[in-house]
Amino acid sequence: MIRFDTRDKKPKLYDLLLLTAAAAALLALLARPGEGEHPAAICAVLGLYYLAVILRLLTALRGQLGYNPYSYNTILYTGFALFVLSVLVTHTVVSVRMLRFPGTSTLGELVHLVLGSAKNYILLSAPFLLAFSAALCVSNISLIRHEGKRLVNVLGILLSFLLVGGLLFIFFFDRYVSGSRMEVMLHDLAANLFAAVYLYFECMLIGAIFANAVAAGYEPEPDKDFIIILGCGIRKDGAPTPLLRGRIDRALAFAQKQETLTGKRPIFVTSGGQGPDEAISESACMKRYLLEQGVPEERILEEDRSTDTAENMRFSKEKIQAVDPNGKVAFSTTNYHVFRGGLKARRVKMRAVGMGAKTKWYFWPNAAVREFVGLLTEHRLKQGLVFGGLVLFYVALTFLAYR
Repeated sequence: MIRFDTRDKKPKLYDLLLLTAAAAALLALLARPGEGEHPAAICAVLGLYYLAVILRLLTALRGQLGYNPYSYNTILYTGFALFVLSVLVTHTVVSVRMLRFPGTSTLGELVHLVLGSAKNYILLSAPFLLAFSAALCVSNISLIRHEGKRLVNVLGILLSFLLVGGLLFIFFFDRYVSGSRMEVMLHDLAANLFAAVYLYFECMLIGAIFANAVAAGYEPEPDKDFIIILGCGIRKDGAPTPLLRGRIDRALAFAQKQETLTGKRPIFVTSGGQGPDEAISESACMKRYLLEQGVPEERILEEDRSTDTAENMRFSKEKIQAVDPNGKVAFSTTNYHVFRGGLKARRVKMRAVGMGAKTKWYFWPNAAVREFVGLLTEHRLKQGLVFGGLVLFYVALTFLAYR
């Protein structure tokens, strides 16, 4: 069973560069002009390379969960491990055909297989994307019926149209092509560029779904000194909304379980400022609710300055360190928000582990889409490097294939 925050060393993937260099050198040796082709050896080297990459990404993912689960790397390793798995599957199919029926396939087909790997992955994952898009639309329609017509309530429908539109474009645009060699190359370049962009965001989406699910379903160790409750909107009369009440109840349930198991009673940190349309601060609202549930006032710390999740974590950390700089911290929020909440905690260098409160089924998917859009704004430099490297790889490979 994987436990969060059990490792002090961040996993690195520099060895993948050495693995790639070694595989490239071996392939160059096997494919030297005048030496004759070695199809079986080349297929084996490529297959073993893809398998090694998958295993390395999965071990890095496990290490990342043990070091810091609330990281862009968690998303990256998950999404691209699935992508390389699709490359391995298609490579195995082509290799078996090549070796069983010599002359029907050539080694050049393996090059074009890599060139078309983004398109192949998108088409292989099409059933999942279509089912996911349909589920988003259904949940958004229910959300609009319950919560009203607002722009934020149709984000899931918009994402569904983008996903399905991209699939249709790749399927139909790549099927019909004719003309000169240059025209065909430019066509393939456009198709591969679009597929690379789509691939990146699909890997991000799938990785984010996995990261959110793992983070939301995780149960922290029952050894916490503090539980931060992240605020959200309150009612006009100062009472907590069902969403906020769910976060408080989740924290209370964990605290009760911890006390039963270990006898340790954590301090609650109610975190949330007062909005312009709120009668009292979210922190005061939560404190009042906790007092009504029988929590003594000395076990409640109020943080009433924050206006967003980043400030929730920063100001709560200040409150906690004033009491116990070495205290173990958990935070309670809604299930779709746990991963991003943990990411914000790590940004202020606070090792807090999250717990997720349930929400209505029709609200969760649309909220998860909003969180995904928010995640796209994080780690801009790292995302730019991965995205740019992916695009350059497919552009370069397209030109090489048509030399």
